[in-house]
Amino acid sequence: AFFELRTYKILPGKMNEWVELMEKVILPFQASKGMVVHGSFVEKSFDQFSLKNGLREMNRDEGRNNYIWIRRFESEQHKVKLYKDVYESKEWIDQIGPKVANLIDRNSIQIYNLSSTEISVMK
Repeated sequence: AFFELRTYKILPGKMNEWVELMEKVILPFQASKGMVVHGSFVEKSFDQFSLKNGLREMNRDEGRNNYIWIRRFESEQHKVKLYKDVYESKEWIDQIGPKVANLIDRNSIQIYNLSSTEISVMK
C-alpha cells in the first residue's frame, strides 16, 4: 500500500465552504467508490526553520489558506482504477467538479506519493 498526500490552496474566503463540500459531498462520494481517506486537515500555520548567523531560527506563516488530505491505495493499478471511477464519473463531471473549480486554485495542487517506513503507524 502507499499514500497520497494532497495539498490545495483554497481561494480567499472559501475555506469554510470548501471544508463543508469535502465533508458532506466529496469524501462520502469518494468513499462510496472505494477511496480510503486517512485524514483531512486545515493548515493552521507553516513553520520553516533556517540558520541565520549560525543560529537556528523559526519563521511562521499563518496566512497560507491550505487544505491537506491523505488517501491510501493498495497499488498503482488500484489508484488508476479509483481515479477513473471517481473523476470520470458523471456525478463528478456534472455536479462535483464544477463546485471544486470555484473553491480551489487547481494550479496549486500538489500530490505526494508516499510509502510508509517500517515503524509508521499508517500502513
